[in-house]
Amino acid sequence: MHIADVTMFHAPASGGVRTYLQAKQRSLAARADHRHSLLVPGAERDSLGEMHTLPARRLPLGQGYRFPLRREPWRDRLLALSPDLIEAGDPYVTAWAALEAGQRLGVPVVGFYHSDLPRLMGDRFGAGVRRRLQRYVADLYARFDSVLAPCRAMAERLADWGVPRVRVQPLGVDLATFHPDRADPAWRASLGLPEDTRLLVFAGRNSREKHIDVLLRTLQHLGRPYHLLLMGPGMPTRVPDNVTVIARYCDRREVARALASADAMLHAGTRETFGLVALEAMACGLPVVGARAGALIENVPLGGGRLCAPRDAADMARAVAELFLHDPAGSGRHARRHVARRYHWDRVVDGLLDHYATLTPAGGAPAIARHG
Repeated sequence: MHIADVTMFHAPASGGVRTYLQAKQRSLAARADHRHSLLVPGAERDSLGEMHTLPARRLPLGQGYRFPLRREPWRDRLLALSPDLIEAGDPYVTAWAALEAGQRLGVPVVGFYHSDLPRLMGDRFGAGVRRRLQRYVADLYARFDSVLAPCRAMAERLADWGVPRVRVQPLGVDLATFHPDRADPAWRASLGLPEDTRLLVFAGRNSREKHIDVLLRTLQHLGRPYHLLLMGPGMPTRVPDNVTVIARYCDRREVARALASADAMLHAGTRETFGLVALEAMACGLPVVGARAGALIENVPLGGGRLCAPRDAADMARAVAELFLHDPAGSGRHARRHVARRYHWDRVVDGLLDHYATLTPAGGAPAIARHG
């Protein structure tokens, strides 16, 4: 089976979607009966192996993301690739191009709903924008042969909006890269911290829905010996004395070393559709203290961390203090076992391919193609 993924959510410093696509590409490359093509925006038209780019405008302040404006070049490139199945990973121009290409080729098209667009934009621009975007999302995703959502809450929300054929499709974790063995005994000293520091960490983008301000207020409540390391582009530089900032893109191995060398992760995000970095932290043997919201409710297991009231720094500080009153290292070991059982990338891709097979049962002959 030849699978083609297309999305604008792919940039040098991008997060979960890029991680998903790279892991999927690696897993499929090891399977002789599958071929995987990836079509994403770039500075120019190019192809390197099965990686294809088409030119698109760079978004101002968009952390490297590029936004396609015309669907025709994307549709035509997908037609030239002639896959047996197309997966669209964003709700914008490339999604419509994928639907058009699928209709012309007579192959199924899957929509992966990675990001909760109505809530993210509604938070910024109000309830009217949220309602209009809900109607847009419902209209677009009803056209796909199957819709994937990374958590149960998001799948239920799509179904409530009237989107049919929704399936929960979790992402996975690179259990070799994100492993307790990545711990570096010299890491704390490199940050200028004493050995008895209770080191907390968050890695990701500084976007509104991550609520980095809540993390900073939490550390003000906690005081010493607690210390927070913030890693990622756009992080604030004016922070409390017990916060250290690495305000740049950090690669996976650097993040893994920091996670494995810390004591716990803090995550105040309220709009997570999967919360991959929380799973990566747990894979490194860290318990997670997170907001009781979004996918964190589903993905932080009982005994593997603590949940607190959303956007409530005092309650998050309470949850952190309670975690350290017990056995945070034991919670971290439980979290690692939980992730290893459920989120190995090969297991995730196996489940995805089983689902694809229901859409193309002969591994190439389309079962359905309803893109009207």
